[in-house]
Amino acid sequence: MSAGGFSAKRWVRVRDLLERLVGSGFVPGALVALSRHGEVLVEATGALAFQGAGAGIPIAGDTIVRLGSMTKPLVAACAMTLVEDCTLRLDDPVDDLLPELADMRVLADPAGPLHDTVAANRPITLRDLLTFTLGTGTIIADPGTVPIDEALNGIGRRDLNEWVRDLGALPLVHQPGERWMYDTAADATGALIARATGMSFGEALRERICAPLGMRDTGFRVDGDNLGRFATAYERDSGPAGEAVVEDRPDGRFSRPVTFEGGGGGLVSTADDYLAFASALLAGGTRHGERVLSRPSVTLMTTDHLTAAQKAVSGFEPGYFDNFGWGFGMAVITRRTRLGPSVGSYGWPGFWGTAWYNDPAQDMAMVVVMQRAHMGDQKLPLWNDFWTAIYQAIDD
Repeated sequence: MSAGGFSAKRWVRVRDLLERLVGSGFVPGALVALSRHGEVLVEATGALAFQGAGAGIPIAGDTIVRLGSMTKPLVAACAMTLVEDCTLRLDDPVDDLLPELADMRVLADPAGPLHDTVAANRPITLRDLLTFTLGTGTIIADPGTVPIDEALNGIGRRDLNEWVRDLGALPLVHQPGERWMYDTAADATGALIARATGMSFGEALRERICAPLGMRDTGFRVDGDNLGRFATAYERDSGPAGEAVVEDRPDGRFSRPVTFEGGGGGLVSTADDYLAFASALLAGGTRHGERVLSRPSVTLMTTDHLTAAQKAVSGFEPGYFDNFGWGFGMAVITRRTRLGPSVGSYGWPGFWGTAWYNDPAQDMAMVVVMQRAHMGDQKLPLWNDFWTAIYQAIDD
């Protein structure tokens, strides 16, 4: 038996999966990092890029990658530190700090004209933001068919204050608390944190979460000294000859000054950093003697807060919430249907092919890192293969 209660013989299948992904040209490098029973295992194959300087640098635990939506759980954790020190309360309206979201109007018809509205039944609360039930968010619709979809997509992102102002000028799609809607709530939570702390959201996140956990490479940009560790990101679709197409280079947008610190998906980090965060949650809010959250806060964050009625009308497709619910900024597994995370596991993936889950039943934190766009969808076969390979190797 190898470290962490895994079969050394069966763990080879994790390595084989990574080598197939890299060998096929799907990604230049891929990595699995996990902690089980306090023992850390890292399996990595390939490099930071297909071509250029990164092609000669092996992907590793300190490789900097774009997190995409794996930013969302960090936002929720930062917000909970403000709940713990009584700066914020879960069920208080956010009106005092985000007056732009006070006295909201709600569309009479979610697909109808923007001027046809009714008054919101109640104010938006922090709980609404953390559970993504504030009443607005991502809409799945054909371009030009739903006015509020076009309006939301047109909101400027030069800075959080401008963004909140423009969001508040639009009606909500649904009444607060009525249903789960993706993404927008995380950016609004970042804006709330910034105003509650009197500093930028990035500064608050660094002070309250990243610095205490030693997450030195987690932030909204990559400084010049660290660009040599920053992986290239690739488009979802390959080029005409089957070659990978660059979506963002290390010297691209994440190397430049940032004005919009997006809680929905703006962070970069490393597998090492994120595993530190994941391990802290798994241990009830503490790591290496440094407590960032109380155990009750972690329990609250990782509990499914959606009602059956909310799940029935929410998600991107019918039955979206059949097997999981939503805590604060992350999914919570409610039914096990495959070889993978147990019931009660929690976590979330990211746009560029990153994913994180904690499995308390197995005392295990898991982080997977790639950099190819649109690869976070957990319904993709490659994710079934990842979780299968990890879980079949458990041998204790």
